[in-house]
Amino acid sequence: MIFGRFERLVAFRYLRARRQEGFVSVIAIFSLLGIALGVATLIIVMSVMNGFRADLLGRILGLNGHLGVYGPAGPLTDFDTAAQKVRQVPGVIAVTPLVEGQVMATTDAGGAGALIRGLRPEDLKERRLIADHIIGGSLAEFDDDGILVGDRLARRLGIGVGSNLTVISAQGTATVFGTMPRLKTYHVVGLFNVGMYEYDNSFIYVPLDAAQLFFRLPEAVTDLEVFVADPDHVREVGAAIRRALGPGVRIVDWQQANSSLFNAVEIERNVMFLILTLIILVAAFNIISSMIMMVKDKGRDIAILRTMGASRGMILRIFMLSGASIGVVGTLAGFALGVVFTRNIEAIRQALQSVIGTDLFAAEIYFFTRIPARIDAGEVAAVVGMALALSFLATIYPSWRAARLDPVEALRYE
Repeated sequence: MIFGRFERLVAFRYLRARRQEGFVSVIAIFSLLGIALGVATLIIVMSVMNGFRADLLGRILGLNGHLGVYGPAGPLTDFDTAAQKVRQVPGVIAVTPLVEGQVMATTDAGGAGALIRGLRPEDLKERRLIADHIIGGSLAEFDDDGILVGDRLARRLGIGVGSNLTVISAQGTATVFGTMPRLKTYHVVGLFNVGMYEYDNSFIYVPLDAAQLFFRLPEAVTDLEVFVADPDHVREVGAAIRRALGPGVRIVDWQQANSSLFNAVEIERNVMFLILTLIILVAAFNIISSMIMMVKDKGRDIAILRTMGASRGMILRIFMLSGASIGVVGTLAGFALGVVFTRNIEAIRQALQSVIGTDLFAAEIYFFTRIPARIDAGEVAAVVGMALALSFLATIYPSWRAARLDPVEALRYE
């Protein structure tokens, strides 16, 4: 072993207070707590950031295609032929014709802006994020004038399953009396809640035929939504689709459509990692200061040990073990605290909300209805390794000072 039995005995004895046998010294306690809280905070925050990114990506790509195929300067005609060609491209797993447009949704209780998405019933049933989160009604009646409405939008408009909803298009109808707004009344057959505020508060799904009729696109769609096997390699699939369809199409992938959002999330994640790492660094400086004070306090003991035959290497290892043990225990405590807190973060949020009576995670602000958290084993290992490395590095200088102490000078001035 690197550390002998005598070295371990002396090192752990030095961590105890003189007059309070059995208790770790106050300085060591604060150093240990600093390391533990730094590691736990870093694990918790990075796990929440990972969960937020994963949930955001999952919901965006669950409701929207990995890439969209658009016409050169307007609606996409002959879309079924184009869809068949796209399905034959390697890496493509699904192609969905889509009609999309902004409308004003109105009821007797009021109105709100909404986004209509027209899909074929069989295609909507394949959208598991929608089909698995129907909280009222069913997809069985999704045809003709039967529509699905986001749960939060339905609550804003004061409607439910079985209610009627009138939508008004921004594109009016030209008449001899001027431009008249185009209106259509649909029957609500289901409500969905995917857990993302922006979608639950604004999306309306209608059958493709009804959307084509309402937006006056009888033989066309606004785009084709394409789902691929590997979203991270969507650029390569997009290039293959362009070759299959020719130059008369525009292709926009999810990375281009959401680049600003995901870049902001990635930048925030990296900055948070850097800032929270400073907590561990400060705790490491606490170890250095506590070890220097310990060396000053134990000057006489070091001199006696040296005169009794202890080598400089033994003194070095004694103080390195004393300081490193604080860092190791603190890191392990922080690791356990961070993992336990992360795995129960939603239950902790609910408990705190019930105590203080305030919504700590408003969906209107944070997009989600719960706090997402995802523990990355590699990231946690990196945090633990970094904390241990800093803890060991923090012991080098004080231990070197202790090993270099002249026993004659120490006993003379003692």
